[in-house]
Amino acid sequence: MRRVVLLTGVLVVLGIGGVVLYRTLSLRGIEAEPLWQPSLEWDSVSIVRRFAEALRYRTISHQDTAQVEAAEFEAFHEFLRRSFPEVHRRLQWERVGGYSLLYRWRGSDTTLPALLLMGHMDVVPVEPGTEGKWKYPPFGGVVAEGYIWGRGAIDDKVTVMSILEAAEALLQKGFQPTRDIYFTFGHDEEVGGARGAQQIVSLLRQRGVRLGWVMDEGGAVTVGMMPGVERPLAMVGIAEKGYMMLELYAEGSGGHSSAPPRESPLGQVAAAVAAVERSPMPARLETVVVNMLEAVAPEMPFLQRMMVANRWLFGNLLLRQLQQTPRGNAMVRTTMAPTLFHAGIKENVVPASARAAVNVRLLPGDTPEKVLEHVRRIVADRRVTVRQKSLLSLPSPVADIRGEGFRLISGAARAVFPEARVVPYLVLGATDARHYTVLTPNVFRFLPVRLTPEEYQTFHGTNERLPIPELLRAVRFYATLLFHAAGG
Repeated sequence: MRRVVLLTGVLVVLGIGGVVLYRTLSLRGIEAEPLWQPSLEWDSVSIVRRFAEALRYRTISHQDTAQVEAAEFEAFHEFLRRSFPEVHRRLQWERVGGYSLLYRWRGSDTTLPALLLMGHMDVVPVEPGTEGKWKYPPFGGVVAEGYIWGRGAIDDKVTVMSILEAAEALLQKGFQPTRDIYFTFGHDEEVGGARGAQQIVSLLRQRGVRLGWVMDEGGAVTVGMMPGVERPLAMVGIAEKGYMMLELYAEGSGGHSSAPPRESPLGQVAAAVAAVERSPMPARLETVVVNMLEAVAPEMPFLQRMMVANRWLFGNLLLRQLQQTPRGNAMVRTTMAPTLFHAGIKENVVPASARAAVNVRLLPGDTPEKVLEHVRRIVADRRVTVRQKSLLSLPSPVADIRGEGFRLISGAARAVFPEARVVPYLVLGATDARHYTVLTPNVFRFLPVRLTPEEYQTFHGTNERLPIPELLRAVRFYATLLFHAAGG
């Protein structure tokens, strides 16, 4: 009997091992066929020169909309009209919300769902006191050392200029799209898009525009961003986390610090903040993250690939591994980050009240109500009020990776970046793209440039710059995408 049990155990282990090995070796992923690139004439010197000039306009967005630098946006608009004459002669265009731009390229069959490509013209300010740390002036648009240097080089004037360069070249060749194409360029993306993207979306809804799919800025083609993966990855966002703010608040009698109370509002809120950091929301693998892992798995070392292919067996281990890095952790749970703390007016006065702000990024499937319930339970102090301060956005719908949009974006990426594997992923930050999900769930987020980790770090930082070859590849990407998506 013992032999039978032992033999059965061995057979079970061998059977499980066989299944694990088979599933691991079978997980090869599906790569899109590269689209062929249309034959167009490119004046690389002029493209670089125009892009450098674009970076010299200080199109900075501010939280206080009264501070908008109107003259800079007006001058930038004039620069676009001068640089892309065919676009502004052949396409319908208008200003929305003050300084955002909406273009319509009318197709021959207006019954087809339209395509919309988007970007934003505004840039973040340069942090005061850091100007001297820039190798070249942040608004100098300097071309040097193989780069174009300046604020907005990566985020996001490369998108605006590349789309318009591609459209201008196609127009010069006499290209006529079969479907309507829209271009939208916001002027306040960095501060939420309320006057730009939101108003454009309202306008399109009023006009009854039907969109097939949308593409905004998003992940780039990166190398070395995933441990153990050597092949470049073209990261295409297919969903975006939600954004809300919580407030933790307590009040008391205050008093002189020489005779303090046993517990103060400051201490109560500090304990609540510690509880938030100590007890995060539960981790789980949502479909969008599973799609990403399965797409990357063929490039992973064998053990990691085995865990992805056999989540039924190694799911908990895979979750634990992902939680070891801040980005991996953010992919698998709703994160809660204390960001502001306000208390006290003087160093020898016990504050009568204290409040802390907690930034929450909602994982698809989670709701503000779930977060509030979780935080109230872990804080467990009736003296601390937990309330929702604001809700910028809920988690977005997940775009279809088997539909036309993802197939065409993947094909254009493979054409221009043949060395890369296209990977769907979850966007952790907030972009203007979230506003467009009321028009179609198929909203994608991709920045068609290849960046090293060091170059990627200049995004919103010091010495923001774009390699010259990547500007030219971005232009070719959009030309290829437009040509095939609009009936070429």
